[in-house]
Amino acid sequence: MKRVIINMVLILVTFIIYFLQLNFFSWFTIDGVKPNLFIILVLFIGLFTSKNLGAIYGMVIGIILDLLTAQKIGFNALILGAVGLLAEIFDKNFSKDNKMTIIVIVSITTIIAETTVYILNYVFLNLNIDMFAFIKILLIETMYNIILSIILYPLIQKFGYYIENEYKGNRILTRYF
Repeated sequence: MKRVIINMVLILVTFIIYFLQLNFFSWFTIDGVKPNLFIILVLFIGLFTSKNLGAIYGMVIGIILDLLTAQKIGFNALILGAVGLLAEIFDKNFSKDNKMTIIVIVSITTIIAETTVYILNYVFLNLNIDMFAFIKILLIETMYNIILSIILYPLIQKFGYYIENEYKGNRILTRYF
C-alpha cells in the first residue's frame, strides 16, 4: 500500500514539475534558458528507488514530454530513461548525504543529457549547432539545475530516504560488501 501511495505522490510531483517548467520558469529564464527539472526528478527517483523504477519513470515522463512538446518521439524517453539508469550507477558509487556529491551528480547528468539531445538533434533533425551557443546554454542550464538541486535537496533528501527505505529496505551494509 505504501508503494502505491509513493507512486501516486511521484506522479503528482511530475505534474507539478511539468506546470512549473511550462509556466513558472518561462518567466524566470536566464538568457532564454530554463532549468530541466525532469532531469533532476528522474535522477532523484533513480537515486532513491532503483534503476528499474528510475528508468521506467524516465521513459514514461520522456514519452509524455515527447507527445506534448517534441518534434520526434523517443528523444526525451531515451534520454530520461538513461538518466534513470545512470542514477543507479551514482547511487552505488557515491554518497547522497554530501551536497558536493549531489552538485557533481547533477552537473554530470545535465551535461550528458543535454549533449545527447544536441547530438540527436544534429543527427536526426539535421539542425545546425553553433558550438558557442551550445556551450553557453549548457553552462547556464547546468548552473540552474545545480542551484535548484541545492535549494530543493533537503526536501528531496527527506522524501527520498523515506522512499529508499520502502523500496530498498535497510540494506546499508549489504550494499558495500
